[in-house]
Amino acid sequence: MPPAPPSTPFATTGRSRKGEPWVWLTAAGLAVGVVMAMALILLILVKGTASFWPRQIELMEVQTGDIVETIAGYITEERQRRDGEGVVHEEIQVFRGNRDLYGEGFKFIDRANIAASTRPGDLLLVERMEYGPAIVRAVAMETPAGRIAAGEPGFEKALNETIERAAEDRTRMLRIERKQIGANSRELTEIDRAERAGRINPETAAARRAMLQEEFTRLQSQAQAIREKLNLSRFIAEAVDGREIVFPAEKLIHVFPANEAGLMGRLGEMFRRIGTFLTEDPREANTEGGVFPAIFGTVIMTLAMSLFVTPFGVICAIYLREYAKQGQLVRIVRISVNNLAGVPSIVFGVFGLAFFVYTVGGGIDRMLFSDKLPTPTYGTPGILWASLTLALLTLPVVIVATEEALSAVPRGVREAALACGASKWQTIQRVVLPASLPGILTGIILAMARGAGEVAPLMLVGVVKLAPSLPIDDIAPFVHPERKFMHLGFHIYDLGFQSPDAEAAKPMVYATALLLIVVVVTLNLAAIHIRNRLRKRFAASSF
Repeated sequence: MPPAPPSTPFATTGRSRKGEPWVWLTAAGLAVGVVMAMALILLILVKGTASFWPRQIELMEVQTGDIVETIAGYITEERQRRDGEGVVHEEIQVFRGNRDLYGEGFKFIDRANIAASTRPGDLLLVERMEYGPAIVRAVAMETPAGRIAAGEPGFEKALNETIERAAEDRTRMLRIERKQIGANSRELTEIDRAERAGRINPETAAARRAMLQEEFTRLQSQAQAIREKLNLSRFIAEAVDGREIVFPAEKLIHVFPANEAGLMGRLGEMFRRIGTFLTEDPREANTEGGVFPAIFGTVIMTLAMSLFVTPFGVICAIYLREYAKQGQLVRIVRISVNNLAGVPSIVFGVFGLAFFVYTVGGGIDRMLFSDKLPTPTYGTPGILWASLTLALLTLPVVIVATEEALSAVPRGVREAALACGASKWQTIQRVVLPASLPGILTGIILAMARGAGEVAPLMLVGVVKLAPSLPIDDIAPFVHPERKFMHLGFHIYDLGFQSPDAEAAKPMVYATALLLIVVVVTLNLAAIHIRNRLRKRFAASSF
């Protein structure tokens, strides 16, 4: 009988080797997780991009029993509904706009009730400051030069010129009301504070108040004159049911011929909507307009959080790794740091509200702004306290990553520096830390990714639904850490759960979610680029 072949580490009897099923199981779990993540990103990408695409407007005759109704709008959703008798009905959701006429912008229609459907070229989609978009037919333009009926030569030119002038005049009014009148109000407040503190005598204060009141009246007159000039021009239109709608130039933003525009026209309109979304302030309970204040607030808060968390996290990690005597106490500290990473984020929000806002901010108000009390300056939620709260929340991530980076520096590099006569701090400062920077930046990247998407603690320490004033602007002292701010994550929550018009908010939810992903990825890519440059610079290290 021939001898059995010698066994090898990779020999098999036909059955799965020990542990192999678990390998396949973990691989399958990873694959499922990746597919789910990619599906979610793809859904947000498709829905977010589709919210900017201009759709064609359908003119439908809907017959319900003996009643025939004419409805104009574009289809936003299709669904099936089963009635009480078990009959399945195919329904479409139509956005018909004109919320000021109909009370609601969306309507579900049974496909079986649609008698006819066309796409007339004379239907216009009108974007305005109030009541959301309107779907109308043009009737005429009324300007100081006279009335021009739709279809007459010069009508489109007069309409476009009116829209352009209206945008310029709204900008001028905004500058007067927010900047000049705002500066006037702030100076009045400062005079009141100075008079209460005894820094200015009552006669001088009264004279200055009178001058400021005259300037306030003059600025109000300027704004009113611009508004009256705007209202001299009007766009007259009618809804598909024949009712007339008047659009004052002050409220008119844009008019788009949805059915006449070709592919290039639709692409141009899509990019215009994207630009508006990125650069303008929100309006209509955040369901219209843009999200620029939310973008600005998210980026500034994330950068401020990174500036706060980095030095504290790195210093703590250096002490634990390089100076602290390794023993039971240090192990307890490390366990505490690791457990801190698992604390629910809302707990950090409560701590930030109690400690940063009420204790620290209240103390600052009592020491530096006592003449403003009981109106708080720093003793109220703001972007400074939000950044510090999120810095505390992400501190464990930076500490753990920095410790791992420090421990990965080869022992021989340290010993070589010490042998050359360097002190321990010089070795850490000039050898260990530079070699650890890529790993430290990894921790900062993870902290930024987590902090930028947090919402729950921000609701307690500074974020608001609408903040017309930015934390950084051109008003001295230019940086205002006490101000409240908008955040993309909270904006998504507000649109999804607090919006008075849930259907109108859906496109904004997907678009804002896509934008938040883009902002976080952009910040992370910038940090990764810096890390890779440092990694090449210190290629001799073990990273």
